This record gives sequence, C-alpha cells and structure tokens, in this order.
Amino acid sequence: MTPPRWDLSNVYAGLESPELAQDIAWVKDATGALRTRYEQEWVGIAVTTPPEQVNAAISDMVDEINALMVKAATINAYFHSFISTDSYNQQAMRMNSQFDQVMVEIEKVNVLLEAWVGQFREVLPSVLALGGSAGAHAFPVKEIAEQSQYLMSEKEEVLASELSLSGSNAWGKLQGTVTSQKTVIFELDGEEKTLPMPALINLYSHPDEAVRKRAYVAEFEAWESVKEPLAACMNGIKGWVNTLNGRRGRVDALHGPIDQARIDRETLDVMMEAMKDSFPTFRRYYKAKAARFNQEALPWWNLFAPAGKLEKTYTFPEAADFIMANFEKFSPELKTFAQTAFENRWIDAEQRPGKRGGAFCMSVPGVKESRILCNFDGSLDQVMTIAHELGHGYHNFNMFEAGKTPLQRRTPMTMAETASIMCETIVFNAIMDTISDPQAELALLETALIGNAQVIVDIYSRFLFEREVFERRATSELSADELCEIMEDAQAQTYGEGLDADYRHKFMWTWKPHYYYAGLSFYNFPYAFGMLFGVGLYAIYKQRGADFIPDYKRLLSSTGEAPAAELAARFDIDIRSKAFWADSLDVVAQRVDRYCEL
Repeated sequence: MTPPRWDLSNVYAGLESPELAQDIAWVKDATGALRTRYEQEWVGIAVTTPPEQVNAAISDMVDEINALMVKAATINAYFHSFISTDSYNQQAMRMNSQFDQVMVEIEKVNVLLEAWVGQFREVLPSVLALGGSAGAHAFPVKEIAEQSQYLMSEKEEVLASELSLSGSNAWGKLQGTVTSQKTVIFELDGEEKTLPMPALINLYSHPDEAVRKRAYVAEFEAWESVKEPLAACMNGIKGWVNTLNGRRGRVDALHGPIDQARIDRETLDVMMEAMKDSFPTFRRYYKAKAARFNQEALPWWNLFAPAGKLEKTYTFPEAADFIMANFEKFSPELKTFAQTAFENRWIDAEQRPGKRGGAFCMSVPGVKESRILCNFDGSLDQVMTIAHELGHGYHNFNMFEAGKTPLQRRTPMTMAETASIMCETIVFNAIMDTISDPQAELALLETALIGNAQVIVDIYSRFLFEREVFERRATSELSADELCEIMEDAQAQTYGEGLDADYRHKFMWTWKPHYYYAGLSFYNFPYAFGMLFGVGLYAIYKQRGADFIPDYKRLLSSTGEAPAAELAARFDIDIRSKAFWADSLDVVAQRVDRYCEL
C-alpha cells in the first residue's frame, strides 16, 4: 500500500478556490485597515495618555492582530502544503510568492506596532492590570515591548522587510528547490531507480551495508554537483542575519535565538555543558556499534544501521495501529487525537520527487487542525518520526482546545518539542516493556540511541558549525569547501573517535533546511532542550501516573504564555541546574550500558 498524501480540502477546495481568493483579499484589506488605524488613532497615544485609554488601544490591537494571524497563517500553511510536497508546482510557487508580498506588508505593520508598544514598557504592568484583551495577553504584550529595543528605525525595518523577498527568503527558497528536485539513479534490489534525495538518505538504515555504502557515495556525488549554489544560499542568509543583528544591537548571532527560545545564556550554557560531558558515553556506544561490523570506528554510512534481529517493516496502516495502541496506554485522548489524524489524512507520508526531506508538523489554525509531513519507508525509525510529529499535533490540539489565540500560542522551539519527545518516549518505552528477546531489544535500543545521539551529539556539532559560520561570515564569504571543512571539524569535536575520520559527512550543511531560516538561527539546540526536558517530564509521569495528565495538558496549552523556566518550575524542574540535564542524560547512559551488554 502506498503511504498517504495529506488532504487539505476542508481548508480550501484548491488553489483556484474562490474562498482562498476571498481570504487573501481579506488579509490584504485587514492589513491596510490595521495600519490606517495605527496611523489615525494609536500613534498619538503615548505614555502620558490615561492607562484606560492605553489599555483599550492595546486590546483593540491584540484583537485585530489575532484575527489577521488566523487567516494569514492558514493561507501560508495551505501554500506550504503544496510547495513542500511538490516543488514543481509552478502555480503554487507563484501564488505563494505573491502572498509573500502580503506577508511583508503584515511584517511592516508589526514593526510599527512593536515600536509603539515598546514605548509603554515601564507602565505596562498598570495598563495590563486593567484587563481586557491586553490583560489576557499580558505575557506576549510584555515580550513585544521588551524585544522592541532590538528594532532598527521604522524606515530601516520596512526596507529590510521589503528586501527580504529578494534576499533571505529568495535564498531559502533556492535551497529548498535545489535539494527537493535533486535525484539520483540508484540500483536497489536489482533494479535501477530514480530516487529523490530523502529516499536516498533513508537508505542509511538499510540492512545491507553494501547498499548503505553505495548510498553514501551517491549522496556525496549528488551534493558535490550542487554545492556551489547551496554555498551561495548559506552565505546569503548568514550574511543577511549578521548585518541585521549588527544594526539591531544584538550582541551576537546567538542573542536573538536565546530570546526566541525564552531562556537565558546560563540555561543554554549548563545544558550544553551537560551534553558535552555525555560525549564519552555516546562514543562508547559508537565504538560498540562499530565492533558489530568489525570496525574500529563507525563510517558515516553505519551510523544509522540497524542492529539486532527486528527485521519487521511496517505498512503505513500497521504503523498507525502500532502508534495508537501505545498512545492509548498514556491517554485515551492522545489515542483519539492520533486516530483522527490518520483517518482524516492529516499526514503526507509518501516519498516522491519534488518533496522536501525530513519531517515537520504545521498548524492550520483556520480549521484548528495540524498537518504532518514525513518520508515513510516502513522502518521503525519512521514510525517513531510519525509519533514525534503527532506529538506536535497534540500540542496544537491542546492549545486549540483551550481557546488560545495566535498570540497566546506562539511557542518557543524549546517548549515546542515537549509533546513530540514525550510521544516518542511513550512509544519506545511501551515497546521495551513487552520485549523479551535480546535481539529484538537490541534492535529497539539501536533505534532509540540513533535518535538520542542525533539530538545530543549531532545537534551539538550543528551548533558548533553554525557558530563558526556566523563568525567567519562576518569577515568574508565562505566557499563550499570551507563549509565542508567547518562541518567535518565540528563532527570531529563531537563524535570524536567514535566516527571514522575518513568517512565523516562534510555535506550535512547542504540539505538541512534549518540552516537556511533567516528568522530562526541556531534552530537545533532547542531540540536537545526538548528531548531532555521531555525525558525529565516522562520520569515525573512514571511517578505520578494518571494524575500527571491534567497538569501536562495545562502545560501544553500555555507554552506560549510564560518563559521556559517558569513553565518547568510548575513541575519542580530547575532548568538552570546542570544536575537536571545530567539526570536526563543518565537515562540515555543506561540505554548505552544495556546496548553494550547485548
């Protein structure tokens, strides 16, 4: 059975739908009306204005922004559903490009409003205490005011928004197009096939080492042929971000991402220190795995190799049943949510040319639903990926169910991984509880440790890579070969002797889309936060049982309304303590110990 493609027909009937055209026109008009109201009414309201009047103006602003964000985010998600699955769709690309210009207008108005709210920074407590929509949105309003100090002048911010269409956005689109349209002719099972890059990369989990090695060689040849345009994309985006950071008064490239993550440098530092301290444990795992192949250290093509004798592959319906059965053990509601997603085709799982690699979950606020993209190949790893992305969907579900507005739902990446990691852990631990065969246990541990190592070791290498690229891009452009050297050096520092120095992956920077998001640099460290925070929460769930679920649901519904430290404190978790992160990493260390025993 071919894995499904997602269905968004309940959002709009198609790209030529009159309803889509009407909503685009509505967004344009609402954006213009919002700007007019600012210019004619709100701009004259200042710190000396009576608090009641300030409260009323901010409340009106909040209401109008929320209404605008629902429509705009829904339209964006709809266009993205086409572009991410078929980069050959010229109509979708054109319409999305046209709507990008509308989004720039929204961004320009947001800049004006952020600067306007910023002037009330000192008096906001008394203004927000008066209630209304402003009071109901106290946290996001305060955050807007705080972050307004990192805005350039109005004219500069407007110009930056307009130039982004032909600057950072254009570079990001080029990277997506080049990587999604690249294919490789590859012999598999005695048949020559034309594989899109995600399908080729998925072969690293193939049971035959000869196939994995050929995939590694073929992947390198493919990226070698397009490395120059992708290097241009990287230089364009990182240069863009460096320039704006300097103009906006940011200390460095990490300053903005830390604020976006709603943590502080102390938290990031202690987490990264704990991760670095765990490298010997992961290298022990890599060395033990290499020994299974009679190797001293792992070549890249064996990093994701399966182990044990769990040779089962899953059809998509089997994967769905497997996930739902395990979700139900945690919460009947979670199982029902997943069932809704499967039955209503919220998931695009088929591998095909023109479709982007990786996986993601996107919110579709107009219908209060989510849509999930993955590249399903029947492996247990892909089953876990679907569970992970369904966790994001369940997170969205809880916010929709609680009636949270778009401004209240703006969740940082650190907390956005909470439910996804929890769902992965639920599925993994539920399986492990039923396993008695050592070879099956080994296979499951392998799957878990591959994921854990990617989130801790590889993400640390990505952090080092991106930091170095930002620092060096400040003085000059980097060649494709320099980017490869930086990547290999970052892998040497993290994987160490666990990875064969002759067979690292210098081209990892080419296809990871996260490096090409101008609005969200250092995209990956929040994944480590999410994984370790999720492991910590799961430990609390095991202690408290069903009593944990209501508090957990309240946490998920409010991740857009408080800093990470405050949310964690609800469960007596101190994220500024290295001990918390070390305790979560000890759970992984226990898996490594068991893996080595087997």
